[in-house]
Amino acid sequence: MLTDTERRMLRIAYDEAKAGFDEGGCPIGSVLARGDQLVSQGRNQRVQAGDPIAHGEMDALRKAGRQKTYRDTTLYTSLSPCMMCAGTIVQFGIPRVVIGENTTFSGNEDFLRERGIEVVVADDQDCIDIMTRFIAEKPDLWAEDIAEDN
Repeated sequence: MLTDTERRMLRIAYDEAKAGFDEGGCPIGSVLARGDQLVSQGRNQRVQAGDPIAHGEMDALRKAGRQKTYRDTTLYTSLSPCMMCAGTIVQFGIPRVVIGENTTFSGNEDFLRERGIEVVVADDQDCIDIMTRFIAEKPDLWAEDIAEDN
């Protein structure tokens, strides 16, 4: 069960995902928070910026700028993180990740857990629905985003 703060932060991540979808990109949004304080928010910008590493988590971290520490933060993401984003979470020492959904993409949750990171999966229906729609409508773009041949 998510707290009110967790639900609020995850909703911001979803809203970022929806904005990315509306822009013609991959609907993956993310938030970096310190307790109940929003540090930054971002969305997958691969299509919009033509940047292959501009995943939602990477965009939120880039927008956060330099931080003295990440050890007191939580990363919220609408979709289970890929290996690039999971590696960045580990590298930065982010101790906790709240994931909107892992039904459409199971990501690298075990990798995170094996490194002592707390992983919470919310099974958020809005996150599931937008990714399901995106994958059905744009399978080639989804395959490109997760580096799979389609």
